This record gives sequence, C-alpha cells and structure tokens, in this order.
Amino acid sequence: MRKHSRMRLLLLAASASLMLSGTRAPEPEPVVAAPVVTEPTVLQDVARTLQASNRHLPEAQADRIAEAVVRYSRKYDLDPSLVTAVMLVESGARQGARSPKGALGLMQVMPHMLRPMGLAGNPSSVETNIEAGCMILADNIRRLGEEDGISAYFWGSQIRGVAYLNRVQAARERVRAELRS
Repeated sequence: MRKHSRMRLLLLAASASLMLSGTRAPEPEPVVAAPVVTEPTVLQDVARTLQASNRHLPEAQADRIAEAVVRYSRKYDLDPSLVTAVMLVESGARQGARSPKGALGLMQVMPHMLRPMGLAGNPSSVETNIEAGCMILADNIRRLGEEDGISAYFWGSQIRGVAYLNRVQAARERVRAELRS
C-alpha cells in the first residue's frame, strides 16, 4: 500500500472514531496571513520615491529605473531601499550624472570598474549602470560587512570616514519611510 493511501486510511479511521465517540475535533485556528509586499508594489514605491527625489524624472523613466533596481537588488541579494539610497546619494536619480573624477550614471560607476565585470552596454545606461553598482555594492558588503561595504562603495579600499555611510543610512531611512507610506 502506498504511503499516502495508508495515511488517508488512518485519518479516516481517526475521524470515524471521533464521530462514534461523540467527541468533536477541535476547530482549527484561523490562519492570519501577514501582509505580503508584492513586486508591483515595490516597483511602484521605488518609482514614486525616485520621482519625489528628482522632480524632473519622467514617470516612464522612473518605472524603468525602479524595475532595474528591483531586478538587480534581487539578483545580488540586496535590499532595494539600500540600492535606491545609494543611487539618491550618488546621483540624485539623474541618469546623466557625471562626477569630476569620471564616475557615470545613476550609481556613479567608474568606467574602469565595468571592464572586468563583463557587462554589456553603455556604462551610463540604466540597466548596465544599476547592475554594475549592485555588483560592486554586494561584493563590498560580502567582503567587508554592510557598513564598511557601503563606505567602500564611495571610498574604495581606503575608507577615510563615515560621512558617506551616514548620508546613505539617512537616505535609506527616508526611502523606507516613503515605501511604508
């Protein structure tokens, strides 16, 4: 006899025994599901947060950026609020941002960092830039822990202070508050 057939017979026998004895089986407790944050909600919330930070960002572009943030956050096991915060600190959600040292795009990635990653595309395109930023951030956090990993995103291997970390943490709290509202 198969295992589930045997189990079914045992359950039927137990039920019949309870019915014959007049004892009622206890009612199962209702299961209350925790609210689930769905991907569309996260996408919409990230897009809304980006537009609140950059009033000149068209809705379609905010949606595209949010989609890339969520996709690459998941791929590199990062919190989307952290990636969004780094982006806001680095570029203010401006795709065309360029630093005096040559960092490009939303995540302010140095072009020489992209070459060894093997990522296709223009270094300042939304998807390539966000994936590169997520890859760098995730690797830093894996090697150094979260706080030093965030600091190393800005400082590189020679972390020289906590000002950048403090700005990212403050931005992350603003992003989280925006995502909750």
